[in-house]
Amino acid sequence: MRLIFLAFSIAPLAMLGVAWSALAVTQTDAASEIRNVLKSQQDAWNRGDIDAFMNGYWRSEETVFVSGDDVARGWQKVLDRYKTKYSDRAKMGTLMFSNLEITPLSDDSAVVLGSWKLNRANDQPHGRFTLIFRRFPDGWKIVHDHTSAASPP
Repeated sequence: MRLIFLAFSIAPLAMLGVAWSALAVTQTDAASEIRNVLKSQQDAWNRGDIDAFMNGYWRSEETVFVSGDDVARGWQKVLDRYKTKYSDRAKMGTLMFSNLEITPLSDDSAVVLGSWKLNRANDQPHGRFTLIFRRFPDGWKIVHDHTSAASPP
C-alpha cells in the first residue's frame, strides 16, 4: 500500500519537473529567437536598409511606436517615421543594441528592456527602449516600441 501511495506521490512531482524543464527550454528558445530578431535589425540598420530593419516589427495597423511625446500607430507610419528621421547613411550612423533583458510574459509574448546607441561622425545619440514582442506564425515581432533618447551632454 505504501508503495502505491509513494508512486502516486512521486508521479505528479516528476511531471511538474518535466513541465518546468519544458518551460525553461521554451523561455530560452524565445529569448534566443528574440535576440536573433534584434541582431537582424541591427545588421540591417548598419547596411542602411531600413526596410529590412522593419521586418522586426509586426506589419499591422496596431503596431505602436512611442518616442518623446510622439505616438506612431501602424507599421507603415513607423516605417515612414524612420525614413524621414534617418534619410541618409550619415544620419543613420552605426547602431548597437546592448544591455538586453528579455522577460517572457507567456509562451507567445515577451518584454525586452535594452539600450541603443548610434555612432555617427558628429555625435553618439543613445538611450533606452522597452519592446513588447509577440510570437506569430512567421516568428517573433515587435508590437509595441517605447524608445527614449538620453539628453545630449
